[in-house]
Amino acid sequence: MNFYTLRSFNFKHKKVLLRTDFNVPLNDKGNVTDDMKIKDALATIKYLISKKCKLIIISHLGRPEGKIVESLRLNCVAVVLSKLLRKKVDKLDYITGQIVEQRINKMKEGEIVMLENVQFEHGETYNEESYARTLARYCDYFVFDAFGQSHREYASISGIQKFVPSCAGFLVEKEIENLSILNNPERPFIAIIGGAKQDKIEMIEDLVSKVDTIIIGGILANTFLKAKGFEIGNSKFDNESLDKAKWFLKGYWEKIKLPNDVIIADRFSQKAKTKNVKISEISRRGIIVDIGKDTIKEYKKILEGAKTIVWTGPIGAFEIKKFEKGTRKLAEFIAKLKSVKIIGGGDSSAAIDKFKLAKKMTYVSSGGGASLDYIAGKELPGIKSLEENYRRFRVI
Repeated sequence: MNFYTLRSFNFKHKKVLLRTDFNVPLNDKGNVTDDMKIKDALATIKYLISKKCKLIIISHLGRPEGKIVESLRLNCVAVVLSKLLRKKVDKLDYITGQIVEQRINKMKEGEIVMLENVQFEHGETYNEESYARTLARYCDYFVFDAFGQSHREYASISGIQKFVPSCAGFLVEKEIENLSILNNPERPFIAIIGGAKQDKIEMIEDLVSKVDTIIIGGILANTFLKAKGFEIGNSKFDNESLDKAKWFLKGYWEKIKLPNDVIIADRFSQKAKTKNVKISEISRRGIIVDIGKDTIKEYKKILEGAKTIVWTGPIGAFEIKKFEKGTRKLAEFIAKLKSVKIIGGGDSSAAIDKFKLAKKMTYVSSGGGASLDYIAGKELPGIKSLEENYRRFRVI
């Protein structure tokens, strides 16, 4: 790891700016419904407080796009964090300005101040240097622990690091350490790519030369099935990726594994009528919601010999119990294997958590899109900035 870590600096008496990823789900009343991302940051926060620093926390929530959105204020996050820490978190209603500066200047050792949603300022997503400089002036050290946002080139992710000594928090350090296993995997190396996002065909382009087999499910599988000329009914697919899918099927047909049978439903509901059919028997009105029983058996047979497995995206619409079987059966099977098993964040992590199998996996990433980009070998601006900061401030 060519960047500073928490153990690199002496934080005593210092003002520390911590970038977290507290982009948590909220209900209609504005309450946090899943506090996992907040819990992921606790190790770093507790460590910093134990070092008697003055801790300033920043994060985003939702996509306010440079505007103040009342429902996306971080008050609800501060309440949850205070309860988890059993310590008051002083939440401010501003990100910049005189009130913020005065409060930070009055901070005592061990205090925690949380600023408002960093994306309320348009300078965040535009990575404006002036905004990054302002945030950097609040601190002596910057700690980056928002791995799930490390694929974004934003001011509070890569901009601040140009102006102040910076290091990775425990979460970022753990993510890089575990995902790096995939840089030199033991073979056979098998990737499972599924989920609802239609842009994962780009990930196949990055992975196809690195893996031995790619098992495909979800909307991506629908796109490939349509590219092969099969009827997919009313199932979602990515029209813009059809030509690319055809190219993959022609050039890498021996590596790509698609469903032989699927579960089709008449609607997207727990009350839907379902049927297990071969892919040649999909009706024009049917909706593909899961892989079929024969495909489950075939995918298990492929996976049983794997030495390394990376899984990004569920195989079916697991959120609805009636459609979860394919994802659950594969997850339970993989959990029993002695392979290296990396779960690539996002919905795949949510599925593993739902089935209570996280402890049986080698590593479950918190990263979502960031972990996918890292696995695919893409450069992450947040990590690149840590490396550049290490070289820039190496004399410290």
